[in-house]
Amino acid sequence: MKIGKHSLGAVLLTLAFVAAALVIGSAGQAALAVPAPQVAAALPPQAANAAAAGDVKPPSEPGGVRPCPPPLAPTFPTGYASICWTPSNDDTGVVGYDIYKLTPAGFVHATTTTSTIGGFSGDYGRLYTMYVSARDAAGNVSLPSQMITVVATLGMSPTISPSPIPDDITPPTKPTGLTDGCLADYPGVAFCWQPSTDNIGVAAYDVYRKTATTYLKVGTRVASAHPTFTETGLETGKRYLYHVVARDPWDNLSLPSDSLSALAREGMPTGSCTVTYRATTWNTGLNADITIRNTGTTAIDGWTLTLDYASPPPRLASGWSATWTQDGARISGTHQQWNKTIPAGTSTQVGFTATHGGTAAAPAKVSLNGATCLTG
Repeated sequence: MKIGKHSLGAVLLTLAFVAAALVIGSAGQAALAVPAPQVAAALPPQAANAAAAGDVKPPSEPGGVRPCPPPLAPTFPTGYASICWTPSNDDTGVVGYDIYKLTPAGFVHATTTTSTIGGFSGDYGRLYTMYVSARDAAGNVSLPSQMITVVATLGMSPTISPSPIPDDITPPTKPTGLTDGCLADYPGVAFCWQPSTDNIGVAAYDVYRKTATTYLKVGTRVASAHPTFTETGLETGKRYLYHVVARDPWDNLSLPSDSLSALAREGMPTGSCTVTYRATTWNTGLNADITIRNTGTTAIDGWTLTLDYASPPPRLASGWSATWTQDGARISGTHQQWNKTIPAGTSTQVGFTATHGGTAAAPAKVSLNGATCLTG
């Protein structure tokens, strides 16, 4: 292959800025190794061991995660997914970084490096999601970095043709519309989201919760028109961070959803009320007939009913037997003077008309004067 003066200059300049060596492991996986000065291994062995003794503080979370094409092309006909990040800090020094890649079974370890650039081989043109964590000499592991999705490329100076692309590498669309509290009486976390689409169909959704050291796969839901996830055994009143990934029959994985901070609730209603919601729907509209029943032992003197919908919510048009308003995904109705009081054991009927974009789901949460009601 002939290299002109300009091409040769560009190659030399690239090599001057990126001191990288391509390492081929025994399993045929490729990893980039770049010298990293800020590691504990730079200390004398005795000093490193002493510093590690009694150390329980993990390194800081790796930041600045970004796509970083490999400076040298792999020498075998596959693609290569590569990222860069900013160094972590640690009181005794970082000894290595571990990269984990997303698979249908969850995140698995892909490679370890002492540099701030790394990656792994994969199908050319396929998207791969990964994160990186830092590790110190005592074995303390940092919080996982933000997830990042990159495409497997052939490097800056490819000299070979890629292997044939698999039959389908088109992933489902990214799950959106994650909404907390979709089951108001659930004892734990309950959330829902909008379905993804795919060229051959979505098979399932995998749900991940961020922990102190990883993104833990906590469940899988078969694809449906109204996907929902629930998890028990959590600390009531604490918020947990979740991501959802869609998967098709070819195990193509979507981009992870935006994170959702979900609250672990104590479950069961807190109010003495039952609300029956019945909606008559047509192409782009609905009529909601609602019965509010006082199941307590004392009269309700003045009330506001709130209905919280998943996104996108219906759009309020008009209503009856209450003063109706809408704020985002919440539709609220406040009593009229003649039905202000609901004696114990009795009920009142209200309702409204709204428009929708083709999906008219029931509200995810119903409350009366701020207290959660049973629904039925």
